[in-house]
Amino acid sequence: MTTTIRACMVGAGRVGQLHSGTLRRFVPDTDIAALVDPAAAIRGETGKQFGIEAQFASLEEALDKAVFDAVIITTPTFTHCDLAVMAASRGKHVFLEKPMAMTLAECDAIIGATEKQGVTLQIGFMRRFDPDFVAAAERIFAGEIGEPMLIKSLTHGPGLPPAWANDLSTSQGMLAEVNSHDLDCVRWLMGSNIERIYLETANFKGAERGVTAEHFYDTMFATMKFASGGIGNISGVCPCDYGYDARVEIVGKKGIMQIGEMQGQAIVVCVDRNHGLVSPIYRRWPERFAWGYIHEMQHFVECMRFGARPRATGEDGRWALAGVLAGTTSLLEGRPVHLAEVLGA
Repeated sequence: MTTTIRACMVGAGRVGQLHSGTLRRFVPDTDIAALVDPAAAIRGETGKQFGIEAQFASLEEALDKAVFDAVIITTPTFTHCDLAVMAASRGKHVFLEKPMAMTLAECDAIIGATEKQGVTLQIGFMRRFDPDFVAAAERIFAGEIGEPMLIKSLTHGPGLPPAWANDLSTSQGMLAEVNSHDLDCVRWLMGSNIERIYLETANFKGAERGVTAEHFYDTMFATMKFASGGIGNISGVCPCDYGYDARVEIVGKKGIMQIGEMQGQAIVVCVDRNHGLVSPIYRRWPERFAWGYIHEMQHFVECMRFGARPRATGEDGRWALAGVLAGTTSLLEGRPVHLAEVLGA
């Protein structure tokens, strides 16, 4: 008989609701045993929506009063380290949304706590579980397009981020909150660590939307050099009013590969011959990466059950944050930054 895995959802917002729905619908033999969020209203709404009766204002209270095997942390970035270390120290497996933490020291504390207790640590890089990206990675690593030389990745997301995510002191900005997916993805698909990064940013929409945070940017472009000798770039726009857009292009010695497309549905509509054909694109990130979110949570449960190494590790999260920190330094100092500067190497 398979033992039921009991999870505590830490964070009742959008991502917490997404993962709660995934566990309820797509991951057998699991249960959401507790829900944590300091905001009583959203905690109550999410608890009612997913039938989570045990609700707490803090993780400390949940650890003392509820029984569960793992935590799924979807709270703001500046809370990640304390929550993850607290859970791991009590022997709980940890699924931690990206970005992993605010500093590399915090990443090391999280990794150290989970390794000391022998519990699973998985980072929420869902692209590593998306069927298109997984198939592409397998073909790249098999040598189909030859050694990767150039990679271009973009993530353009709709909606203005919450206030805390606009402030470098609490989130490290859009490069962390949105484009850390790209930083992980390019490192993964190139099969090489980022060696140097240069970041350019712009703020086109902040003032008109009431953002006053210092150093806020809604548009960014990063160029990178990899340890392998390859080169790449990442573009980010958020808020991006036309929809959600995530695509990657890789040029190898033998050929080229493209992952993703703008068309979100296999539908083309025409109601006016002068207006022409209309094809819907993805409206939001849960639609584009629906299967990635499902597969990553299934994978997390499998790793807990069988003691397997997660596909998105704490080390992966640490490398992505190193790219963020080097990029932020590049922004503030107006120069290319070697990751060795932030890694302390």
